[in-house]
Amino acid sequence: MTTLAGGPTDTLTRDALTVLQPGFPGTTAPDWLLRRLGEGLASVGLFGRNIATPEQLAALTAQLRAERGDVLVAIDEEGGDVTRLEVRTGSSFPGNHALGAVDDTDLTREVAAELGRRLAACGVDFNWAPSADVNSNPDNPVIGVRSFGADPDLVARHTAAYVTGLQPAGVAACTKHFPGHGDTAVDSHLALPRIDADPDVLAARELAPFRAAIAAGTRAVMSAHILVPALDPAHPATLSGRILTDLLRGELGYDGLIVTDGMEMQAISGTYGIERGSVLALAAGADAICVGGGLADDDTVRRLRDALVTAVREGDLPEERLADAARRVRELARWTASAAPAAGTGTVRADIGLTAARRALRVTGPDGYVPLTEAPYVAALAPVANIAVGDETPWGVAAELGALLPGTETGTFAGADAGHAALIAAGERRIVAVVRDEHRHPWMTGALDTLLAARPDTVVVEMGVPQAPPRGALHIATFGAARVCGRAAAEVLTRLPG
Repeated sequence: MTTLAGGPTDTLTRDALTVLQPGFPGTTAPDWLLRRLGEGLASVGLFGRNIATPEQLAALTAQLRAERGDVLVAIDEEGGDVTRLEVRTGSSFPGNHALGAVDDTDLTREVAAELGRRLAACGVDFNWAPSADVNSNPDNPVIGVRSFGADPDLVARHTAAYVTGLQPAGVAACTKHFPGHGDTAVDSHLALPRIDADPDVLAARELAPFRAAIAAGTRAVMSAHILVPALDPAHPATLSGRILTDLLRGELGYDGLIVTDGMEMQAISGTYGIERGSVLALAAGADAICVGGGLADDDTVRRLRDALVTAVREGDLPEERLADAARRVRELARWTASAAPAAGTGTVRADIGLTAARRALRVTGPDGYVPLTEAPYVAALAPVANIAVGDETPWGVAAELGALLPGTETGTFAGADAGHAALIAAGERRIVAVVRDEHRHPWMTGALDTLLAARPDTVVVEMGVPQAPPRGALHIATFGAARVCGRAAAEVLTRLPG
């Protein structure tokens, strides 16, 4: 038996490493990460910073598996606005809200299957998706188009379709964010949200998609950093035995892996700290501790490992609970290895994302709209991106319009003077105003008022939740800001009618 300082590790220390799911910097694995894999670390999380090309990603996952053959390689690849595979170009798949707008579960299943095939081809076998949140609060700043919609039954059937599409590729689905993040007005990356719904509403609304996911065989569930007083007035869901053990395991009968949302998020780290929060999460019933979206170094892994070992030795965390959590991590790793199809198998549907994006479009406006035939000016009225989406990924229609109408120019505008600034920048060119969740941003509404008063032929493209009334010479709702959503909108702008 050894000390915590390093070297060959004892069972307790190995289990403490096994339940951690850290991130790391760079496009190759650092030495410290490879060393920790040899000591018992069983999973890692990938983010945009780790990915340059599919070939590089495949080499990275091969490097990890050369050190530990059964390592779980996780990623936050929802498609749509939240993409890591295509973080620098925008996703080839529309997000959940677009799929919900089409409401064809076969299509959702096909999209998830193609996404799973691409992940598996790169050596990724654990996806922190789908989002099963019911976006019942239109002012939600962090879910929005990541949700299939506001209707619990619709969200439930598409969540199940996504799970059954993804997992045959050998990629474990991780349905999130339990018990449901849709009725929040606060981003849990920044603070602790609270949902004040009664138990009957929660059961019928928030929990319905998770029941469907469990019935569909989801291999993992991710907890939410939210306070739900009707379920537990004292602890956020990630740290609540009532929610993770009594409700999810007991009442809903779920027996797979429970992973936390990122423990570095302020909802947990700002209140409990990541060390104490990780101990409490495991004690409450979580099996894997996700940490690494913002914290990605060996010191974090060491501190969390030592905190868990100390908690066991001091009686704050039952050793049996830690061992059970580690067992579930290893079981999921075994499942991914056994479920992975042979290389080169599976139907390739490279165009399925664009097909879905085209079907999702909602086009409204007066008769007689004249398609764009000359390069326009694209005025992007851009809100601050939420942390889950990030600001690395391009969005909008300018690039796609530029491919169809060379010479298209664009500018980004925000704030009280955005409309006037866009008018000046556009000059005499036709204006395409691109917005994202206009209903949540009064300055955006004011900017559109200014643009439409001065230039009634302005086209409006809404790439968020289309809650505001349609207006403009033409209004296109894409239900998401993925690259393929921009492509589908650009096609409409240049090819109507038909």
